[in-house]
Amino acid sequence: MRVLTVVGNRPQFVKAAPLSIALREAGIEEVVVHTGQHWDDELSQVFIDELSLGQPAYRLDLRTADVATLAPPIAVVVATETPDAVIVLGDTNSTLAGARAAHAAGIPIAHVEAGLRSGDLSMPEERARIEVDRLAALLLCPDERSAATLHAEGAAGRTAVVGDVMADATLRFAPIARDRVPPPHPPGTYVVATVHREANVRPERLRRIAEGLSRIPEPVVLPAHPRTASVLAAESIPLAENVELRPPLGYLAFASAASQARVIATDSGGLQKEAYWYRVPCVTMRPSTEWVDTLEAGANTLVDDDPDAIAEAVASARFPAAAPPLYGDGKAAGRIAAALAAL
Repeated sequence: MRVLTVVGNRPQFVKAAPLSIALREAGIEEVVVHTGQHWDDELSQVFIDELSLGQPAYRLDLRTADVATLAPPIAVVVATETPDAVIVLGDTNSTLAGARAAHAAGIPIAHVEAGLRSGDLSMPEERARIEVDRLAALLLCPDERSAATLHAEGAAGRTAVVGDVMADATLRFAPIARDRVPPPHPPGTYVVATVHREANVRPERLRRIAEGLSRIPEPVVLPAHPRTASVLAAESIPLAENVELRPPLGYLAFASAASQARVIATDSGGLQKEAYWYRVPCVTMRPSTEWVDTLEAGANTLVDDDPDAIAEAVASARFPAAAPPLYGDGKAAGRIAAALAAL
């Protein structure tokens, strides 16, 4: 069997690492396409290097998140390689572009993280999830809730509950990260923050989020996505001295910092889950989340962009001692490979 995997940004490189290993072990040939949605080395190449991924067979270097620009070059690769299936991961524009290109060519689509819903259709990620799930032949769900969502929506593809491949990566790489890279401050004495969602880098929202982070008395380590840094600079958005604006971190450095933080404040979907596996409380600076189980467990708090709510939630955040296991056992990649082999 031969599959084409489409990746384009940080979370996808992380998820692709254990999946690529499992595919090799299952005897499935994988061709990796890097769209270039994240082209900065600190957001792309560093993950390939640190996680010992094979170099992508195709580097499209498109340097855009525009689906209409991403899809045609992916379609050329699909036509050239004629794989048995195209694997797309998560909910990014590269995910959607890869799914559209495969669908147009009549190639079965396997969607990793299928069935997730936040209920917020104003988010491009939510719209991408829904469209990709409607196109996919194989819907690889992280949990039973996601599978039930797809059943309720009448999804045509075959569903398989496999667990979350990000758990595989976290369990594999976090101990290595802590061993190799010291944290930015003593463990448990600082906050790690990330802000990168399209809605949150609009000046007024980013200004309110920055104000909330500035009210936190502890050090706040903020590795800034390039577009976040550019808006902060262009709009002269102030940050208090406690907020340490840093360039993007490599995967191992970031995993070390995040896993030893007292609190993680983020708008990232993947980092909400990583925080849960690290047993670090999370404050989510969005109006909604697709990871509702973390809210129900008391490990995650939604605050949107309210400065007071951000500061208060960080101050009171504690990880619940009785939090249940969520999103798999670290063996999702092997189940995905088996599900692909059964296509």
